[in-house]
Amino acid sequence: MKRKEFIKGMFLAGVAMHISPLSLLASNPNNFTPSQLTGKGGLDLIGDNQQLLQRDVWNAFLKMKKAAMRDKINIQVVSGFRSYDRQKQIYESKYASYTQQGLTPTQSIAKIIEYSTIPGTSRHHWGTDMDIIDANQPQPTSVLEEENYHGNGVYTKMKKWLDEHSESFGFYEVYTNKEDRKGFNYEPWHFSYKPISVLMLEEFLCLDFEEIIGNEKLSGQTVLSNEFIEAYYQENILDINPKLLP
Repeated sequence: MKRKEFIKGMFLAGVAMHISPLSLLASNPNNFTPSQLTGKGGLDLIGDNQQLLQRDVWNAFLKMKKAAMRDKINIQVVSGFRSYDRQKQIYESKYASYTQQGLTPTQSIAKIIEYSTIPGTSRHHWGTDMDIIDANQPQPTSVLEEENYHGNGVYTKMKKWLDEHSESFGFYEVYTNKEDRKGFNYEPWHFSYKPISVLMLEEFLCLDFEEIIGNEKLSGQTVLSNEFIEAYYQENILDINPKLLP
């Protein structure tokens, strides 16, 4: 059995038994620290403001951007690296908004994880993932909407270009529109740099998720049970584009 398959199998077995795996990747020379994997610091990031990405990711993105410019498409990152604290702000703001609207804690968290992650578990923590638009187009009020990327949407030309070319630069759509996929809703704007993100996911799966989610005492904490965490693992973390799995 291949090493990656063994690691993944051990992880899934650990989840089923409510046991968090130990550090299975201690000998991996590509090791990332828990802080790097959960958005708490330590990554080598470059770029501007919301466009921060790991150095190798940024360089690969610039090559893809340059190629797209030949077809008059100006790919722009509107959200790259996102820290743990920023993800927590997003989570807490949405939770407060939904509960004020009358939703129960369970309903509020279910609504949050349609598109947003539980703090500490976002792929945006890794500096490998990015949300993108075509800056050459007239910008709608809300840019990250599915209708903007299909049909008569302003980013349709860019999306078609990405479908054809992005993987040759190492970038893959994460949350596809495959009908039987669970977890986060379809995000035609979210792309991940596979050469690094697969390594980070492999190591991320070996962290103690109950500790990550439980230590910060998030709003609605009682909803974040072991049963919730297991489902979240399977549906929101693992049910992604299979090309991005270890």
